[in-house]
Amino acid sequence: MIKIERKMTEKARKAVESLEAARIKKRSYNTPQVNAALQEMFHGKCYICENKDITSYQIEHLYPYSKNIDLKYDWNNLFLSCAHCNNIKLDKYEPIIDCTKENVEKSIAFRKKGYFGTEEELLFELLDYRETTKNTQKLLREVYYGTTPQKKMEAKILRRILRKELSTFKEYVREYQEAEDEEKEDLRYLLKRQLGDASPFAAFKRWLIRDNKEAFPELMAYIDS
Repeated sequence: MIKIERKMTEKARKAVESLEAARIKKRSYNTPQVNAALQEMFHGKCYICENKDITSYQIEHLYPYSKNIDLKYDWNNLFLSCAHCNNIKLDKYEPIIDCTKENVEKSIAFRKKGYFGTEEELLFELLDYRETTKNTQKLLREVYYGTTPQKKMEAKILRRILRKELSTFKEYVREYQEAEDEEKEDLRYLLKRQLGDASPFAAFKRWLIRDNKEAFPELMAYIDS
């Protein structure tokens, strides 16, 4: 989970218009315009787990609308989620960090402990102790480890995808370390993309660099700029 800017693009404007029309006519908020705008804003990845390799996208309400119907059609309350994360979150973790308003990485450190042949563990370490941060940490743990037998199987697949993505990223970093000066520019551009908002599991990649910032001070500019 990373901070995503909710820009008022042309697609977002059309989404807002479609939501207002749906609200007036008491129709579904799940419009083509809303889906297109959310795909654009969240770079085609789930806002909770950051996985792009998914087949079932859903529109998630950050705050439940059961007691406030206006939240059902509020563009600022709509997020792009995968079915796995949406079905785990439901209304059980309210409130969590609003990643369109806060930098989640300043409240939670995303780390992977262990390596092949040892016991691996994903860590979501609190950097502050607000209720929203604690709820977000709990949600992330259950997303990546599951809550039911079915969700545990889904979480295992999610961790496998994350492991492969991080392995590829680490290989790029090693190539960058070993590269001659004339080769570094292309690799630096590649790493910039890997650390960008559109990259899957960007929070984990960024924390790998943060935890080794003395070795990669130049890459820190792509994270905290």
